[in-house]
Amino acid sequence: MRKTNSAFLLIIAVFLFFSNTEMNAQQGNVQIQQNKKIEKLMEVKSELNKNNKIGDRFVIQLFYGDNGEASEVIQKYKTLYPYPSQITYEAPNYKVWVGNFRSRLEADRALLKVKENFPSAFIPKPQRK
Repeated sequence: MRKTNSAFLLIIAVFLFFSNTEMNAQQGNVQIQQNKKIEKLMEVKSELNKNNKIGDRFVIQLFYGDNGEASEVIQKYKTLYPYPSQITYEAPNYKVWVGNFRSRLEADRALLKVKENFPSAFIPKPQRK
C-alpha cells in the first residue's frame, strides 16, 4: 500500500511541476509575394468551370427530344443527384447533359449511379473544339 501511495504522490508532483512552468511559443510573420496576374487567372478559371467550358470533359446524356420533356427530366435529375446539369439545343431537339467529368473513369462511375433512375443514359464521345 505504501508503494502505491508513493507512486501516486510522484505522479502528482510531476504533474504539478509541468503545470506550473510557463510555456512560450515563437512568433513569426509570413509575407506572400505573388504576381497580380495569378489572381486574374484564377477568376478566369473559376468562370470557365462554372460554364463547363474547360477542355474535353465528359458528360452523361440523359435525354434527347423536345423541350418540355427535357425540362421534366432535368427537374427529376436535380432532385436525385449532385452533378451539374444543363439542357443543350441541337436542332431540332434538346439534350439533357449532366456532369463535367475530367476522365472517362470518373464519368463511368457516375453513369453506374445515374443508370439506376435513368436506364437509357450514356456517355457521348466528347467533341473537340
